[in-house]
Amino acid sequence: MIVIETPRLNIRKYTEEDTAALFAILSDPITMAFWPAPFSSRQTEEWIERNIQSYITQGFGRWAVELKDTGRLIGDAGIMKSELNGSVENDLGYIIHSNYWRQGYAYEAAKSILSYALQELGLARICINMPADHAASEGVAIKLGLNKETEYRNRRNRDILTCLYSTF
Repeated sequence: MIVIETPRLNIRKYTEEDTAALFAILSDPITMAFWPAPFSSRQTEEWIERNIQSYITQGFGRWAVELKDTGRLIGDAGIMKSELNGSVENDLGYIIHSNYWRQGYAYEAAKSILSYALQELGLARICINMPADHAASEGVAIKLGLNKETEYRNRRNRDILTCLYSTF
């Protein structure tokens, strides 16, 4: 089921049938370089299961990002309740396969999801976090108009310096 449609993307709910295509993305070491480690097949299955459950309990989650013209899954984006710097936040995240970097897909997905979260879901505060050395992800947050709130050591991601951006 398509949740959001953009000029080039369909952003839709996951199904269990997405496991193989998502695993190809989340297991790629280049794509996942800013994460603690690439995902295993089981971690990918758990990711999908956790998000399907989140659709039921929260009304949102991370979604499949696919190219509108081909239907090819190229990434993952959406909002999860996550602990960021000691507080539970509405965490907007995006992972685009490295083959599709520098083409504006992360921004296109994130912009539409941010608008959906604020207008349709009525969420008051949205955060984005990324490693301090992840310039492309930070660029997306800045382009979206979010403000840098703080930097902190992220114990969930190798205790690396992490930037936290928010809508206020």
